[in-house]
Amino acid sequence: MFHKLRRMFSTAVVAGSVAFSPLIVQAADRADVQEFLEVTGFDVALDSIAVGAESAPSMLGLEDNAFGQTWSNLVKEVFIVEDMQTQALDILEETLDQRLLDHAVAFYGSDLGKRLVQAENLSHMDDDELKQIAGEQLLAFYEAKEDPRPEYFVRMGAAIDPENIGLRALQTIQVRFILAASRAGVIAQDIDEEALWANIRANEAEVLAAIEEGAKASAAYTYQDFTSEEVLAYAEALEHPDMQLVYELMNAVHYQVMGNRFEALALRLGELQPSQDL
Repeated sequence: MFHKLRRMFSTAVVAGSVAFSPLIVQAADRADVQEFLEVTGFDVALDSIAVGAESAPSMLGLEDNAFGQTWSNLVKEVFIVEDMQTQALDILEETLDQRLLDHAVAFYGSDLGKRLVQAENLSHMDDDELKQIAGEQLLAFYEAKEDPRPEYFVRMGAAIDPENIGLRALQTIQVRFILAASRAGVIAQDIDEEALWANIRANEAEVLAAIEEGAKASAAYTYQDFTSEEVLAYAEALEHPDMQLVYELMNAVHYQVMGNRFEALALRLGELQPSQDL
Protein backbone atom coordinates (compact mmCIF):
# COMPACT_ATOMS: atom_id res chain seq x y z
CA MET A 1 0.00 0.00 0.00
CA PHE A 2 1.12 3.63 -0.35
CA HIS A 3 4.44 3.76 1.47
CA LYS A 4 3.87 2.55 5.04
CA LEU A 5 0.48 4.27 5.11
CA ARG A 6 2.72 7.21 5.99
CA ARG A 7 3.26 5.50 9.39
CA MET A 8 0.64 7.69 10.97
CA PHE A 9 -1.42 7.24 14.12
CA SER A 10 -5.14 7.69 14.77
CA THR A 11 -6.48 9.79 17.62
CA ALA A 12 -9.44 7.46 17.94
CA VAL A 13 -7.19 4.43 18.19
CA VAL A 14 -5.03 5.85 20.93
CA ALA A 15 -8.17 6.72 22.83
CA GLY A 16 -9.17 3.08 22.56
CA SER A 17 -12.03 3.15 20.07
CA VAL A 18 -12.14 3.08 16.29
CA ALA A 19 -15.22 3.41 14.11
CA PHE A 20 -14.94 1.19 11.05
CA SER A 21 -17.24 2.98 8.65
CA PRO A 22 -17.36 0.88 5.44
CA LEU A 23 -20.70 -0.94 5.27
CA ILE A 24 -20.50 -4.69 4.93
CA VAL A 25 -22.53 -6.10 2.07
CA GLN A 26 -20.65 -9.39 1.82
CA ALA A 27 -18.00 -10.00 4.49
CA ALA A 28 -14.69 -11.24 3.13
CA ASP A 29 -13.49 -14.79 3.78
CA ARG A 30 -10.53 -15.05 6.17
CA ALA A 31 -8.41 -16.84 3.56
CA ASP A 32 -9.14 -14.03 1.11
CA VAL A 33 -8.19 -11.46 3.74
CA GLN A 34 -4.86 -13.23 4.31
CA GLU A 35 -4.23 -13.09 0.57
CA PHE A 36 -5.25 -9.42 0.60
CA LEU A 37 -2.60 -8.65 3.23
CA GLU A 38 0.10 -10.33 1.18
CA VAL A 39 -0.90 -9.01 -2.26
CA THR A 40 -1.21 -5.41 -1.07
CA GLY A 41 1.93 -5.55 1.09
CA PHE A 42 -0.07 -4.61 4.16
CA ASP A 43 1.45 -7.54 6.04
CA VAL A 44 4.89 -5.95 5.68
CA ALA A 45 3.50 -2.55 6.68
CA LEU A 46 2.21 -4.15 9.89
CA ASP A 47 5.59 -5.74 10.52
CA SER A 48 7.24 -2.33 10.17
CA ILE A 49 5.31 -1.01 13.19
CA ALA A 50 7.90 -2.75 15.38
CA VAL A 51 10.71 -1.07 13.45
CA GLY A 52 9.16 2.34 14.09
CA ALA A 53 8.88 1.57 17.80
CA GLU A 54 12.66 1.45 18.07
CA SER A 55 12.71 5.25 17.69
CA ALA A 56 9.94 5.88 20.25
CA PRO A 57 12.40 7.29 22.87
CA SER A 58 12.73 10.35 20.62
CA MET A 59 9.15 11.24 21.66
CA LEU A 60 10.57 11.67 25.16
CA GLY A 61 13.37 13.95 24.01
CA LEU A 62 15.88 11.12 24.36
CA GLU A 63 18.30 9.48 21.94
CA ASP A 64 16.95 6.36 20.26
CA ASN A 65 19.62 4.30 22.02
CA ALA A 66 19.09 5.92 25.43
CA PHE A 67 17.98 2.63 27.01
CA GLY A 68 20.31 0.37 25.05
CA GLN A 69 19.44 -3.30 24.71
CA THR A 70 16.74 -3.02 27.38
CA TRP A 71 14.57 -1.02 25.01
CA SER A 72 15.14 -3.38 22.08
CA ASN A 73 14.18 -6.35 24.26
CA LEU A 74 11.04 -4.57 25.45
CA VAL A 75 9.99 -3.73 21.89
CA LYS A 76 10.43 -7.36 20.85
CA GLU A 77 8.24 -8.50 23.75
CA VAL A 78 5.47 -5.98 23.01
CA PHE A 79 5.48 -5.80 19.20
CA ILE A 80 5.00 -9.46 18.31
CA VAL A 81 4.48 -9.65 14.56
CA GLU A 82 2.22 -12.72 14.65
CA ASP A 83 -0.07 -11.10 17.21
CA MET A 84 -0.33 -7.86 15.23
CA GLN A 85 -1.18 -9.71 12.02
CA THR A 86 -3.75 -11.87 13.80
CA GLN A 87 -5.43 -8.77 15.22
CA ALA A 88 -5.54 -7.20 11.76
CA LEU A 89 -7.00 -10.37 10.26
CA ASP A 90 -9.67 -10.55 12.97
CA ILE A 91 -10.77 -6.96 12.35
CA LEU A 92 -10.71 -7.20 8.57
CA GLU A 93 -12.63 -10.47 8.51
CA GLU A 94 -15.47 -8.66 10.25
CA THR A 95 -15.29 -5.33 8.43
CA LEU A 96 -13.87 -5.71 4.91
CA ASP A 97 -16.44 -6.03 2.15
CA GLN A 98 -15.62 -8.69 -0.46
CA ARG A 99 -16.23 -6.26 -3.33
CA LEU A 100 -13.75 -3.76 -1.93
CA LEU A 101 -11.22 -6.53 -1.27
CA ASP A 102 -11.55 -7.71 -4.88
CA HIS A 103 -11.06 -4.16 -6.16
CA ALA A 104 -7.83 -3.67 -4.22
CA VAL A 105 -6.46 -7.12 -5.07
CA ALA A 106 -7.19 -6.55 -8.77
CA PHE A 107 -5.00 -3.45 -8.78
CA TYR A 108 -2.22 -4.65 -6.51
CA GLY A 109 -2.21 -8.04 -8.23
CA SER A 110 -1.61 -6.43 -11.64
CA ASP A 111 1.89 -6.16 -13.10
CA LEU A 112 2.15 -2.52 -12.02
CA GLY A 113 0.65 -3.26 -8.62
CA LYS A 114 3.11 -6.09 -7.94
CA ARG A 115 6.06 -3.86 -8.79
CA LEU A 116 4.71 -1.10 -6.56
CA VAL A 117 4.28 -3.46 -3.61
CA GLN A 118 7.75 -4.90 -4.11
CA ALA A 119 9.24 -1.38 -4.08
CA GLU A 120 7.26 -0.46 -0.97
CA ASN A 121 8.24 -3.63 0.87
CA LEU A 122 11.93 -3.04 0.13
CA SER A 123 11.65 0.60 1.18
CA HIS A 124 10.31 -0.44 4.59
CA MET A 125 13.71 -1.90 5.39
CA ASP A 126 15.82 1.08 4.33
CA ASP A 127 17.18 3.72 6.68
CA ASP A 128 14.75 6.63 7.11
CA GLU A 129 17.49 9.27 7.08
CA LEU A 130 18.93 7.84 3.87
CA LYS A 131 15.50 7.85 2.27
CA GLN A 132 14.92 11.45 3.27
CA ILE A 133 18.22 12.68 1.82
CA ALA A 134 17.95 10.67 -1.39
CA GLY A 135 14.27 11.56 -1.77
CA GLU A 136 14.95 15.29 -1.46
CA GLN A 137 17.64 15.02 -4.13
CA LEU A 138 15.23 13.23 -6.44
CA LEU A 139 12.55 15.87 -5.86
CA ALA A 140 15.01 18.62 -6.75
CA PHE A 141 15.92 16.73 -9.92
CA TYR A 142 12.26 16.28 -10.91
CA GLU A 143 11.46 19.92 -10.26
CA ALA A 144 14.45 21.10 -12.30
CA LYS A 145 13.18 19.02 -15.22
CA GLU A 146 9.57 20.11 -14.63
CA ASP A 147 8.72 16.46 -14.13
CA PRO A 148 5.14 16.08 -12.79
CA ARG A 149 5.98 13.29 -10.34
CA PRO A 150 6.16 15.56 -7.24
CA GLU A 151 2.59 16.67 -7.96
CA TYR A 152 1.51 13.04 -8.24
CA PHE A 153 3.19 12.20 -4.91
CA VAL A 154 1.12 14.95 -3.26
CA ARG A 155 -2.05 13.50 -4.79
CA MET A 156 -1.14 10.04 -3.51
CA GLY A 157 -0.60 11.35 0.00
CA ALA A 158 -3.88 13.25 -0.04
CA ALA A 159 -5.71 10.17 -1.29
CA ILE A 160 -4.72 8.00 1.68
CA ASP A 161 -5.21 10.64 4.39
CA PRO A 162 -7.50 13.39 3.05
CA GLU A 163 -8.44 14.70 6.51
CA ASN A 164 -4.87 14.84 7.90
CA ILE A 165 -5.87 12.46 10.66
CA GLY A 166 -2.25 11.39 10.91
CA LEU A 167 -1.13 14.66 12.44
CA ARG A 168 -3.81 14.63 15.14
CA ALA A 169 -2.98 11.01 15.85
CA LEU A 170 0.72 11.68 16.15
CA GLN A 171 0.02 14.51 18.56
CA THR A 172 -2.20 12.30 20.72
CA ILE A 173 0.21 9.40 20.92
CA GLN A 174 3.04 11.78 21.79
CA VAL A 175 1.05 13.23 24.67
CA ARG A 176 -0.04 9.85 26.01
CA PHE A 177 3.43 8.38 25.68
CA ILE A 178 5.16 11.35 27.36
CA LEU A 179 2.65 11.36 30.23
CA ALA A 180 3.11 7.63 30.71
CA ALA A 181 6.87 8.06 30.77
CA SER A 182 6.56 10.85 33.34
CA ARG A 183 4.34 8.74 35.60
CA ALA A 184 6.74 5.80 35.28
CA GLY A 185 9.73 7.95 36.25
CA VAL A 186 11.48 7.38 32.93
CA ILE A 187 11.80 11.15 32.64
CA ALA A 188 12.36 13.18 35.76
CA GLN A 189 10.34 16.26 34.86
CA ASP A 190 6.67 16.52 35.89
CA ILE A 191 4.56 17.11 32.78
CA ASP A 192 1.51 19.34 32.65
CA GLU A 193 -0.82 17.90 30.02
CA GLU A 194 -2.49 21.22 29.19
CA ALA A 195 0.86 22.96 28.71
CA LEU A 196 2.11 20.06 26.61
CA TRP A 197 -0.90 20.30 24.31
CA ALA A 198 -0.47 24.07 24.03
CA ASN A 199 3.13 23.61 22.96
CA ILE A 200 2.22 20.95 20.42
CA ARG A 201 -0.56 23.04 18.88
CA ALA A 202 1.71 26.06 18.66
CA ASN A 203 3.95 24.07 16.33
CA GLU A 204 1.16 22.34 14.43
CA ALA A 205 1.57 24.16 11.11
CA GLU A 206 5.30 23.56 11.08
CA VAL A 207 4.89 19.88 11.94
CA LEU A 208 2.22 19.36 9.27
CA ALA A 209 4.47 20.92 6.64
CA ALA A 210 7.35 18.68 7.73
CA ILE A 211 5.15 15.57 7.56
CA GLU A 212 3.97 16.44 4.06
CA GLU A 213 7.48 17.18 2.81
CA GLY A 214 8.82 14.04 4.44
CA ALA A 215 6.10 11.93 2.86
CA LYS A 216 6.82 13.42 -0.56
CA ALA A 217 10.56 12.75 -0.24
CA SER A 218 9.87 9.21 0.95
CA ALA A 219 7.59 8.63 -2.04
CA ALA A 220 10.23 9.99 -4.42
CA TYR A 221 12.73 7.51 -3.00
CA THR A 222 10.34 4.56 -2.94
CA TYR A 223 9.01 5.03 -6.48
CA GLN A 224 12.18 6.25 -8.16
CA ASP A 225 12.19 3.36 -10.66
CA PHE A 226 8.69 4.15 -11.92
CA THR A 227 7.87 6.43 -14.83
CA SER A 228 5.75 9.53 -14.37
CA GLU A 229 2.95 7.75 -16.25
CA GLU A 230 3.09 4.83 -13.80
CA VAL A 231 3.10 7.15 -10.79
CA LEU A 232 0.10 8.97 -12.23
CA ALA A 233 -1.68 5.65 -12.72
CA TYR A 234 -1.05 4.86 -9.04
CA ALA A 235 -2.35 8.25 -7.93
CA GLU A 236 -5.51 7.76 -9.98
CA ALA A 237 -5.96 4.24 -8.57
CA LEU A 238 -5.71 5.59 -5.02
CA GLU A 239 -8.27 8.29 -5.83
CA HIS A 240 -10.88 5.76 -6.99
CA PRO A 241 -13.89 5.80 -4.59
CA ASP A 242 -13.58 2.06 -3.85
CA MET A 243 -9.89 2.38 -3.07
CA GLN A 244 -10.66 5.35 -0.85
CA LEU A 245 -12.95 3.12 1.20
CA VAL A 246 -10.28 0.41 1.32
CA TYR A 247 -7.72 2.88 2.62
CA GLU A 248 -10.12 4.33 5.15
CA LEU A 249 -10.48 0.85 6.60
CA MET A 250 -6.83 -0.09 6.23
CA ASN A 251 -5.72 3.09 7.97
CA ALA A 252 -8.14 2.37 10.81
CA VAL A 253 -6.84 -1.19 11.18
CA HIS A 254 -3.24 -0.03 11.02
CA TYR A 255 -3.93 2.58 13.67
CA GLN A 256 -5.84 0.12 15.83
CA VAL A 257 -2.96 -2.35 15.86
CA MET A 258 -0.34 0.35 16.35
CA GLY A 259 -2.28 2.14 19.05
CA ASN A 260 -2.87 -1.12 20.89
CA ARG A 261 0.83 -1.93 20.91
CA PHE A 262 1.95 1.56 21.95
CA GLU A 263 -0.55 1.47 24.81
CA ALA A 264 1.01 -1.83 25.89
CA LEU A 265 4.47 -0.32 25.56
CA ALA A 266 3.48 2.65 27.71
CA LEU A 267 2.34 0.29 30.46
CA ARG A 268 5.78 -1.33 30.45
CA LEU A 269 7.76 1.91 30.75
CA GLY A 270 8.10 1.44 34.49
CA GLU A 271 10.55 -1.37 33.79
CA LEU A 272 13.05 1.12 32.37
CA GLN A 273 15.54 3.09 34.38
CA PRO A 274 14.99 6.89 34.64
CA SER A 275 17.19 8.67 32.17
CA GLN A 276 17.04 12.44 31.73
CA ASP A 277 14.81 15.50 31.75
CA LEU A 278 12.94 16.47 28.62
